[in-house]
Amino acid sequence: MSVYRRILVIVDLTDDSLPIGRRAQAIAASLSAEVEFLHVVELIPPEPVGETLMPTVQIENQLVERARRGLAALAAELKLPDAHCHVEVGIVKSDIVRIARERNIDLIVLGSRERHGLSILVNFTEDTVLHAAPCDVLAVRVGSPGK
Repeated sequence: MSVYRRILVIVDLTDDSLPIGRRAQAIAASLSAEVEFLHVVELIPPEPVGETLMPTVQIENQLVERARRGLAALAAELKLPDAHCHVEVGIVKSDIVRIARERNIDLIVLGSRERHGLSILVNFTEDTVLHAAPCDVLAVRVGSPGK
C-alpha cells in the first residue's frame, strides 16, 4: 500500500508552478498516486451595490477562466491529462485546507520562497497550510533569493 495515494498540488500559475508540478509528478509516478491541482483566485471585495459591481464580477469570471486554462495547460505539460483541476474563488489558506479535507488528500505539495528580514514575521501560505493541513505537506523551494 502506498503512503500517498492522492496528491494535491497548489499552484499560483506563475513560472514556479512547473517545478512544483514536476516534483509532485515524480512522487506520484513513484507511488502510483493520483495528482490533483488547485489554484485559488482570491476574493475581490465588491464595491457597494451599483454600477461598479458588474466589472468586478466580470473580472472575477475572467480570472477563473484564465486559471482553468492555466491548470489544464500545466497538467498537459506535465503529461497528467487525467489530473483533476480545481479552481476555487475564496481565501487561499483556508481553501487549500478545505479541499484537502474534502478530497481525502494524503499529501499537499506547494511552493516556498526563501525569506529574509522582516518578511520572516509574515504568516505565509505554506506556514498556515503546514499547521492546519489534515495531511503531510511538502514545501518545494522555488524562486531565487531576493525575489
